[in-house]
Amino acid sequence: MPFRRFPRQSRQLVAYIFSGGVTAVAHYALLIGLVELGGVDPVPATLAGFVLGAVVSYTLNRWLTFDATHSHAQATWRFALIALGGFVLTGILMHLFVARAGLPYLPMQLVTTGIVMVFSFLGHKFFSFADRAG
Repeated sequence: MPFRRFPRQSRQLVAYIFSGGVTAVAHYALLIGLVELGGVDPVPATLAGFVLGAVVSYTLNRWLTFDATHSHAQATWRFALIALGGFVLTGILMHLFVARAGLPYLPMQLVTTGIVMVFSFLGHKFFSFADRAG
């Protein structure tokens, strides 16, 4: 059965999960590479991974997940604003979990990813891409 025949909300959720998976692979690959191979502290490494992930996320979510009604010029600044919030949230959470509490960076990155994913989905759905209702 073609993907378009599924209910819109189901298609959107599957596309968001797929896009998020690809984004997470890019983010985590850079994070782990910087920490394990480059000796970079986990907090700046995760923020570098976040930036890479944001580029991947914008591309995939605009194309697959949301029925964007704004031009790239409008959607880009909107996306960047939500991404900035996610960037700050990621930095704060990872600093608290890893630098302050001394917890291992990868499990704490998983927790952080889950929290930021909810924030980002809602921000992108209702603000960045001005998702259509139909």
